[in-house]
Amino acid sequence: MKTSSKVERKSDRELVVSRTINGPARLVFEAWTTPELFAKWWVPKDAPISLLSCEMDVRVGGKYRLVFRVGSGSQTHEAFGRYLEVTPSARLVWTNDEDGPELSAITTVTFEEHDGKTLVTVSDLHPSKEALDAAIASGATEGMPAQLGQLDEFIAARAS
Repeated sequence: MKTSSKVERKSDRELVVSRTINGPARLVFEAWTTPELFAKWWVPKDAPISLLSCEMDVRVGGKYRLVFRVGSGSQTHEAFGRYLEVTPSARLVWTNDEDGPELSAITTVTFEEHDGKTLVTVSDLHPSKEALDAAIASGATEGMPAQLGQLDEFIAARAS
């Protein structure tokens, strides 16, 4: 059974994307927290970017750094921050520090397993309405539905 991602603006500052993944929370959480696995599904296939490196120290206070190539040239973009909460197979919370404190969002991902499937809910809480509006206008929020679709495909392939 195929599902799709649901995108909802919960408030002036919060955007939430959710999807039911056809696999147990343990596998879904592992795909979010293991660099080698994360790199296989994170970048939307139709995005003009590629993931060059992925460093993750998934523990409270640990840091992450993703380096992307933008387009076919040599331009790169980095995403980085630190983990605020890590509850195995249940919850991850991290900062998004690359845009500076005035635009930095906090991302919370929850994993709720029911009958072998996992509801993944990704919430980006921005410091202001203007910061969320800027993220939406720049296209920075468009990839998550595709990413969750790719995660669903990845987990289905791993589970079989």
